[in-house]
Amino acid sequence: GYMNRNWEEEPVVPVGPENTMEPGAPDRGQPTHFLPRRNRFVFRVPVPDEFSADDELIWTLTVNGVTERAYATLRQDYFVDNVVRASEHGALGAGTSNPTIRANLGPTLEVEGADRRTVRVGTSLTLVAVAEDDGVPRSRRRRGLQRDPRQTQRWRPPQRSTVSTETGLRVSWFVYRGGSDATFDPPQVKVWEDTRTGAYSPWAPRYVTADLPPYDRWVTNVTFAAPGDYVLRCLASDGALDTTRDIWVTVTE
Repeated sequence: GYMNRNWEEEPVVPVGPENTMEPGAPDRGQPTHFLPRRNRFVFRVPVPDEFSADDELIWTLTVNGVTERAYATLRQDYFVDNVVRASEHGALGAGTSNPTIRANLGPTLEVEGADRRTVRVGTSLTLVAVAEDDGVPRSRRRRGLQRDPRQTQRWRPPQRSTVSTETGLRVSWFVYRGGSDATFDPPQVKVWEDTRTGAYSPWAPRYVTADLPPYDRWVTNVTFAAPGDYVLRCLASDGALDTTRDIWVTVTE
């Protein structure tokens, strides 16, 4: 994953000298479109059998003339399992878990249609995602509203000791590779950690997971303002674990 210190700017850095992985091929599936703030568990890189705990995979990224590097290793200290993922997303309490959440599985996700598509600038492209979940974890804030139907807690200032996210199944599309020229309808729930009150984000205070759509089918339209090649990513999350699917879109004039 990565941390973009900006709240608004979304840098686009094509794979090459300024966005590269080493050792090995420079393109290892890393993003080229960087959303604001913290984005966790964005991609995985398979390594060969001979890659040892003493080896490192280095991701080098240069944005606005500043070069940063991230290092990956197979050392046990860096091992990430589902409980770590859930905790880092903010779906657990401060250092707590239970047998139910430890047995949680991520959502299933399928995208209807071809993996590669072509569309003209200004023409709407329909995306259909089908997602299901085991119901763990349920929406924590919806349960709070049921206990407090007058919603009196909404009048209280938000209090947090650590990162916290709303739970329950949600689906969002976003640009993983390509420019900032895509508009989604309806607007998508943010997949990055926007903690500002009122933001359309699971990490924002007062956000409550929406009801599931009919037949678990999320229908979204996307329109592009500029030609080019894009990778659109669909993310299904229960707040703790994520599942993703990508499609490749060529936009012509």
